[in-house]
Amino acid sequence: MSLPSCTDYEALIYSLPHSNPEQIQASTLRLYSTSAQTARVVGEIRFRNGLVLQIREFLDFKARQIRDYSYTIYHGEQKIRWYDPQPHPHDPALAATFPHHYHEEPGIKLNRRPAPGITFDSPNLPRLIEDCLRLGGE
Repeated sequence: MSLPSCTDYEALIYSLPHSNPEQIQASTLRLYSTSAQTARVVGEIRFRNGLVLQIREFLDFKARQIRDYSYTIYHGEQKIRWYDPQPHPHDPALAATFPHHYHEEPGIKLNRRPAPGITFDSPNLPRLIEDCLRLGGE
């Protein structure tokens, strides 16, 4: 699977609150073109379960890939999880999803876990929404 076109990706992010009204309270996600073939996605999704997902993506539609991302989940003011693609080749526990992983408590900065379903090749939003619903107990 590859990243969809810019038009299809825009449709995905702008339709989230309408396609998931029981789970998503609001979304401020916006796609900003940075060139003819690249864009940034920034904003957050507020869930009815009290969690907030902050999203930062840099997209390359010519290559059909996410070039970089940062996803952070908050409960109130507390950061409870974040995802990043910073390589940690010395950590064999992360090999299955290299370089994609997430951090969580206890010891959030150094407690890294593999992130199945997070990729550079397709939209990560469906997986992130699933994770937020699971973390929030829905």
